Amino acid sequence: MALYKNGNYLQQSTHAAFDTLTGPGQQTPYSGLYRCDGCGHEVAANQGNPMPPQNHHQHNSTQGSIRWRLVVATAS
Repeated sequence: MALYKNGNYLQQSTHAAFDTLTGPGQQTPYSGLYRCDGCGHEVAANQGNPMPPQNHHQHNSTQGSIRWRLVVATAS
């Protein structure tokens, strides 16, 4: 889970970007922190760059496929 110290630097959003799942190796739609829906692993990714590849980390059968969800977007 992403952590923060000062909530004054964060703003809550209901933007649809936070509902989109992105697969391994796909183009990153928004810069920010992403969390794997299956296992909770987190990565930082930049817009336009590929998400981590399938072999970045492994899942067991109960975790399903690797799918990344934006949890903290950067404002540039």
